[in-house]
Amino acid sequence: MSVGDALPWVIFTAAVLALLALDLLVFHRSAHEVSRREALAWSAFWVALALVFNAGVYWRMGTEVGLQWTTGYLIEYSLSIDNLFVFLLTFQALKIPAVYQHRLLFWGVIGALVMRAVLIAVGGALIANFYPVLYIFGALLIVTAIKLWREEQHVSSTGDSRLIQFVRRFMPITDELAGQNFFVRRAGVWHMTTLFVALLLIEAADVVFAVDSVPAIFAVTSDPFIVFTATIAALLGLRSLYFVLSGYLGGLVYLRLALMFILMFVGMKLLLIDLFHVPALISLGVIVGILTVAVIASMLSTPKPSPAREVDFDHVQH
Repeated sequence: MSVGDALPWVIFTAAVLALLALDLLVFHRSAHEVSRREALAWSAFWVALALVFNAGVYWRMGTEVGLQWTTGYLIEYSLSIDNLFVFLLTFQALKIPAVYQHRLLFWGVIGALVMRAVLIAVGGALIANFYPVLYIFGALLIVTAIKLWREEQHVSSTGDSRLIQFVRRFMPITDELAGQNFFVRRAGVWHMTTLFVALLLIEAADVVFAVDSVPAIFAVTSDPFIVFTATIAALLGLRSLYFVLSGYLGGLVYLRLALMFILMFVGMKLLLIDLFHVPALISLGVIVGILTVAVIASMLSTPKPSPAREVDFDHVQH
């Protein structure tokens, strides 16, 4: 790779790191409860940045590639919404105060960015050296869509998490929070706070979601730069989107069905990639149509939110 080829990667990565540092060290240096108005402003900011970057892709790389970026961004943004349900259930189950949720999600998104980067690199290398892996990706997405249809809940009960049982073998967990600290010293012994447990649960769930979302965007394009930048741009707005929708997630009763159809669509697109080419504009229209129908149908139906169970760490066996 020449210096000229590497430069866009360096600039994009540096810009992302600078924005994250500005977010944590300046705008959210002190823990506070994020209002919906503030969340809306931040959501608009991240979406606007994505649109500006997308405009640059259209300008420098052409309409077809620009449409691929738009479609990939929308796929990743919509599939990442399932993460929001994990955030909600985890916060409810572990009784995480609203004042600490933004900071927790900041580190959760940092972990998600690293995980996506690794999976994109691996996926890109597999495609470059073993093209039939696209069919495996397609089959994986179809299987995931079928599982979404059959399962009754978005995530398993937090209280039954094997992850909690596993980490307790290495360090005890304190039942109370210690401000925004992930670890606290009690009677000379270091304990994990429930804040860190929540972070572990969020990261573990994201690993599962990443296995679905990364193959999905490869159905749109195999260009690693487009895949990487569209995925990262979608994840950057995930925290603010959560605070915007947290009060309405229970009412999005048809969202899961929409995600199932999106996964089914991109999975079939991968399986038929050598037989039939779906233009990027048609892919974009299908995904927008699915999401629009799901939102309208949810608004017209009666929301039926399911309460999350609380966790009693005293009953989680070693």
